[in-house]
Amino acid sequence: MSFVVKGLLRSYNVDEKGDEHMNMFSWEGWWTSDMSSFFSGEKAVFSIDAIENSELLIITLADFEEMTLKVPVMDRYFRLLFQNSLITKERRLISSVTDAAEEKYVRLMEYSPQIIQRIPQNLIASYLGITPETLSRIKKKITLRK
Repeated sequence: MSFVVKGLLRSYNVDEKGDEHMNMFSWEGWWTSDMSSFFSGEKAVFSIDAIENSELLIITLADFEEMTLKVPVMDRYFRLLFQNSLITKERRLISSVTDAAEEKYVRLMEYSPQIIQRIPQNLIASYLGITPETLSRIKKKITLRK
């Protein structure tokens, strides 16, 4: 599991056709990992790449377990972190099946404005589950309204 000290990472999976599907972005102050793989030891489903030059702190499962046993405040910290992550992923799942493309983009701009400035449009489109062309049309429509 990695903590982003500096930089920007992306987590994604590749389907059988070779298409990439964005899972999440992680920037300064965020933790990232293929959590299922980290805790189970099974093969990772998600790949993680740096979008920008990055500095990371990396912890192994053994060290994570030791730290959370020996330092109770860290156990609580990670429990709250994992709870918030679960809530965020559930909301994103609901949004992905219920919200229109424009609603997804507007919500992303409100929640994470730094994403719009730091991440290439094709990766944002993948994260939202839309084509880059659709994202371009949405951005143009929003600009014209202002």
